[in-house]
Amino acid sequence: MASSRFLFAFVLLLCLGGMAAAQPVKTMRVRGVVTAVDDSMVSVKSRDGAALKIALDKDWGVLAVSKIAISAIKPGSFVGVAALPQAGGEPRALEVLVFPEAARGSNEGHYPWDLMPESTMTNATVAAVVEGNSGRELSLTYKGGTQKILVPADVPIVTFAPDERSLLVPGAAIFCGATVGADGGLSLKRVLVGKNGTVPPM
Repeated sequence: MASSRFLFAFVLLLCLGGMAAAQPVKTMRVRGVVTAVDDSMVSVKSRDGAALKIALDKDWGVLAVSKIAISAIKPGSFVGVAALPQAGGEPRALEVLVFPEAARGSNEGHYPWDLMPESTMTNATVAAVVEGNSGRELSLTYKGGTQKILVPADVPIVTFAPDERSLLVPGAAIFCGATVGADGGLSLKRVLVGKNGTVPPM
């Protein structure tokens, strides 16, 4: 039960940006590489080159991101798929996150995402997987809609699980939903850290 609450709390925080208009808490998604860390602060070079300092809450925790085989995506899986629209065709996936069962239903829906310009995120249940010449076509269902998204063979497929704080070290690739304070300062409670060289692709 503790790990379930951990995952659920993390995903809610991470995905607040998908529902920003309805939430009083301001968040910022941070993608980058750790440059320094101590008991109270992590310094990050973000993907756009900015040097950020993010305060660590006293009960902060780590979720390790690991690569998994595309065969892990099956009917009934709950996934988060970042994708780009394609002219005259189905959206193409940029990454697929297979959620642990404890996080099923987290921020379900289809909404804009900031991985790339015009990208979207769909958190949904896989209804069907169809093999094709260009990859696998996922039929996704969520409250209020459906999507079909093509997943090429070279798209990163990952999952996450609670892990040790010791993974957060200089050189580690991270992704987090940092809370923006009234003074503009950043803080976090949960951070996704790539494991075994994985870069969180979301």
